[in-house]
Amino acid sequence: MKFLIIGGDAAGMSAASRAKRNNPDMGVTVLEKTADVSYSACGMPYNIADPGRPIDDLVVRQADVFREKQGISVLTGHCAESLDPAGRIVTGASSDGKAFQFAYDKLLIAAGGSPVIPDLPGFDLPGVMALKSLDDGRKIKAYLKNHHVKKAVIIGMGYIGLEMCEALRARSVEVDMVKPGPVLLPWMEPELSDVIREELESNNVRLHPGHQAERIEAENGGMKVICPNMSLDADMVLVAMGIKPNSELAAGANIALSVNNSIAVDRRLGTSDENIYAAGDCADAYHIVTGEKTWIPLALRANRAGWAVADNICGKEVELAGIAGTAVFKVFDLEVARTGLTIKEAVKSGSDPVKAVIRTRSRAHAHPGSTPIRIQMIGDKETGRILGVQMVGREGVAHRINAVAVALHNRMTVEAFSQTDLAYAPPFGPVWDPLLTAANQLLKKM
Repeated sequence: MKFLIIGGDAAGMSAASRAKRNNPDMGVTVLEKTADVSYSACGMPYNIADPGRPIDDLVVRQADVFREKQGISVLTGHCAESLDPAGRIVTGASSDGKAFQFAYDKLLIAAGGSPVIPDLPGFDLPGVMALKSLDDGRKIKAYLKNHHVKKAVIIGMGYIGLEMCEALRARSVEVDMVKPGPVLLPWMEPELSDVIREELESNNVRLHPGHQAERIEAENGGMKVICPNMSLDADMVLVAMGIKPNSELAAGANIALSVNNSIAVDRRLGTSDENIYAAGDCADAYHIVTGEKTWIPLALRANRAGWAVADNICGKEVELAGIAGTAVFKVFDLEVARTGLTIKEAVKSGSDPVKAVIRTRSRAHAHPGSTPIRIQMIGDKETGRILGVQMVGREGVAHRINAVAVALHNRMTVEAFSQTDLAYAPPFGPVWDPLLTAANQLLKKM
């Protein structure tokens, strides 16, 4: 069997490695348009914060290791440009301009996602960058090294933008953040979002929500981000407006698309073509709370989906239940986490949501070092199910959210969750765990 994979990061290399383990005689070829495979993209902001740390520290495994130890044909600098499902052919060009053509028996599209860059004047200027690939990280790090960057403007206030605030402030760069929407994190409970805003402002990050960047102009060796009623000076601009799925190849081959133009897949990761699979940031997923299709690009899902594709093409039937959208990120000294639905998403899915918002402590009452934790818990009034949780605090958040993710996967009710036997010791939490307190408060409203 010829197994061809487009994309050599999380989903693609997970699928390639597992396919070779399952069937050592299988011919596995990976086409990767960049020079890098298998790296920790999520670690880039923290690497950028440290000027003495090489960006290549984030490489998990070099392409040569896959070639020499596993017998996988990894072709870097190879960009797939067209797909012929009827002939089972992928064509494209290498970085040196040579055309190529590969036949396949089974194909995995693991092309990932690309940063959203608006088609506006000045967004192609040198010093205007985004952060998605390892090469993006290299360019940002080199720019900071080779230019006297005193001021940066971040356009967008999502996960990457917030993480990059800390990285730039660690390098003594002044940071302004701007976005068109009026709210810092519109999906988050306002009381929790206010904590993040205060943390940013206490670290001298200037926030400008409600301002649309219309253009970027070069000026006196720097730049100016122009909004309708203000302008911001910058030596560097980071565009952090989210990502979009790289589904153009699939669309051009009439493969069905789904939410946000992601590639539609079933629970086996199969597309509308029986010989083609899709996984990672370019593909959709089922939400375990609603059962509906969603597109939430996450690292764990990409790796797990790559494994599932490999198992399925090797004859082992594997279906993935779906995702809860569990995520955690760091904003200076804050841990921010979420899983499941927001109130708005719950209403849209047909639920009758109720919420409890609590403020409690990260450790037992008298234990030194205790800090506040704020939690929003959402339940469905009709079924009693937990629908989602958001948490913010300086400790005890990042791993605590996993308990709720497990509850969501098991369709637990708020009442059942309130009776779970969670661990207690004074250095790690109150005798009534913050999640149990939230559940008990929510039960009063259901």
